[in-house]
Amino acid sequence: MTDAGVDRTSFCYRHPDRQSYILCQRCGRTICPECQTQAPVGVICPECMREQRASAPRTKPAVLTRVRSAAGRGAPVVTYTLIGITLAVYVLQLIPGLAITDRLLYAGVYSIPGNFEPWRMLTSVFVHSTGLIFHVLLNMYTLWIFGQLLEGLLGRWRFLSLYLISGLAGSVGVLWLGDPRTGVVGASGAIFGLMGAFLVIQRRLGGQTTQLFVLLGINLVIGFVPGFNVAWQAHLGGLIGGALVGLIFVETRKRSQQALQVWLLIALTVVLLALSLRYFAFPIV
Repeated sequence: MTDAGVDRTSFCYRHPDRQSYILCQRCGRTICPECQTQAPVGVICPECMREQRASAPRTKPAVLTRVRSAAGRGAPVVTYTLIGITLAVYVLQLIPGLAITDRLLYAGVYSIPGNFEPWRMLTSVFVHSTGLIFHVLLNMYTLWIFGQLLEGLLGRWRFLSLYLISGLAGSVGVLWLGDPRTGVVGASGAIFGLMGAFLVIQRRLGGQTTQLFVLLGINLVIGFVPGFNVAWQAHLGGLIGGALVGLIFVETRKRSQQALQVWLLIALTVVLLALSLRYFAFPIV
């Protein structure tokens, strides 16, 4: 028995059981990561790839072309890169004298006129508590799980946009809801954004979301438990930001709406940047 609520256009045309969010840039058909071949812009399906190869001049050995195509197909390189950068920064944090944590963490005081260091709103996503290795390991494990799912579903640049915008939204949450003197570190805001986007996409495409709701609920509650020292403000901000990005992706899925999608992402980023100027409009007395 089929589920009438599932949008079948969101499944690969060659593998009907595999849900995907990527369209062939030439023919517009939905393709899963296994069927994707990286093109200069976006990805293309196997049929369009064969047509392109048949019409293109053979200036390179076919075996080299196939190797390069295989290397660019399907692997969640953005997810692996984000994990690699975060772990590398964590190692640098452990080196005495570098003061990496102090240089990259975020607190509301860094959004005050005269002490304005806005880049910290993103750099704080890549630093973690050095006193508890479980912090960085749990975040990277969660990123690995949701990153593989979402990068294959959305594509690389959309996934990277989602991660960074969610991280920025998490810092905006800290700015408006937290103590400006308390510094925060960690990728939790960005990761909550991944979960928020995944929740929106799953619900709009007819997928099951009960387990994700439970997971989100547990993590949000933990943020309010005394003694856990968790920045719930970053979690909430990242969750809202990621959900908005996910909604943009779902509502502008058609190929004809790609320009609108980009402009909506830019508009959301501009709103977050405007909110980061809180203390310019409302100075601390």
